[in-house]
Amino acid sequence: MMKTQQMLERREFLNWGVRGIGATALTSLLIHDHAHAATASLLPHYAPKAKRAIHICLVGGLSHVDSFDPKPELTKNHGKAANLSEKPDIFFGKVGPLRGADWEFKPRGRSGLMISEMFPNIARHADDLTVIRSMVSQSANHTPALFFQNSGFEFNGYPSMGSWVAFGLGAESESLPAYVVLPDGRGSPNGGSSNWTNGFLPSQFQGTPFNGGDRPIQDIFPAKEISDAEEEASLKLLSRLNQKHQERTRLEDMLSARIRSYELAARMQLSVPEVTDVSAESDATREMYGIGKNPTDDCGRRCLLGRRLLEKGVRFVQVFSGGPIAGSPRKSWDAHENVKQNHGAEAARIDKPVAALLADLKQRGMLDETLVLFTTEFGRTPFAQSGRGTVGPGRDHNKGGFSIWAAGGGLKPGIAFGATDEIGWRASDNPVSWHDFHATVLHLLGMNHERLTFYHNGIERRLTNVHGDPVKGILA
Repeated sequence: MMKTQQMLERREFLNWGVRGIGATALTSLLIHDHAHAATASLLPHYAPKAKRAIHICLVGGLSHVDSFDPKPELTKNHGKAANLSEKPDIFFGKVGPLRGADWEFKPRGRSGLMISEMFPNIARHADDLTVIRSMVSQSANHTPALFFQNSGFEFNGYPSMGSWVAFGLGAESESLPAYVVLPDGRGSPNGGSSNWTNGFLPSQFQGTPFNGGDRPIQDIFPAKEISDAEEEASLKLLSRLNQKHQERTRLEDMLSARIRSYELAARMQLSVPEVTDVSAESDATREMYGIGKNPTDDCGRRCLLGRRLLEKGVRFVQVFSGGPIAGSPRKSWDAHENVKQNHGAEAARIDKPVAALLADLKQRGMLDETLVLFTTEFGRTPFAQSGRGTVGPGRDHNKGGFSIWAAGGGLKPGIAFGATDEIGWRASDNPVSWHDFHATVLHLLGMNHERLTFYHNGIERRLTNVHGDPVKGILA
């Protein structure tokens, strides 16, 4: 009875400690250790073009025909019937007349890349952008499409792209996670943490969400302040308990991992407040990101934090734009009711911060070794969301053709790859699937998507399932 009680007391003590430092601490430290152990054979398969990535992930569907895919024929035929060759797979199923763009397109930079006035600040970086205008998805529904965007599968439970990158490359930092997630201040996206899950990969490769406020990671600090002497005494006691438990059970690997998690927690108590303190940046830098002003403050802080995290050795940072798809007005890129109103408001939140991120990375000499990814679940229809013959202000979901862009190491800058048909309904030239996109990202980071695998449930799993090829047309 006494022995059982001692073990229970010790377990309770350990559990208290884990809560005190945050559950993420345990998983984060193991990334660094795993880089030397399990991933020794998963080092880059060839010389990488980029060492790290930051992913701007749009929740909802960005209208490509209003942003990065100009369609003069669509504008010319505004109000005419949409004579589609097949029944559309859209969310509400109502096909209205063709609807021209709400924003004017202009040639940008020396490349002449066409980008609309929806993103005037990002447009100034046209010569650094690689736009893919022929993306396709397998789902026109929000949550499955968001999972496709992040993991290559329409169901939850599969590792996200960030988790695969962390698994393949390990960690550069001993005091920060390899994969950090920065959710929109208005709420988490559909599916919540399923979008940055480790899935069947070891748990140390899950994304670690950093929230706003003074405590970006929950429970990393004690609930109440304790003196140095009290903390030192607690650690000495814990060390003795650990040693006795190891001698008794010989569960060396599991306990050693737990012990190392405390070491990481101590380092994170120093590193996290430092890296998240954007007030350490100059006034000019904060102004460039739109910090302290509405509506750019939230995204500006997260984009600047993303740059700081990359500088400190984080491999993959994910910045979400948009909260849950619910309520009215919508707080995401979902323009069923009114494209101009919805996209105008959402673009105003992120255009300046994302443009600042590009400029900041470039002026610091980081862009050549950093992938900047800007993606959306799917596009919007070139016809109005109305079945009554009127040109309504909204657009439905469109999985058959849409646009994303990337910038940074290993890409051809200032180009548009692929195309949709003359009205922007379907990808007509060089269609690119999410599997192709993920394969390309891994390729640029020095990994062969067919060789980056993990044995699970009787099969060698990979990010790209059994599909995908790197998009060679966008590679420098």
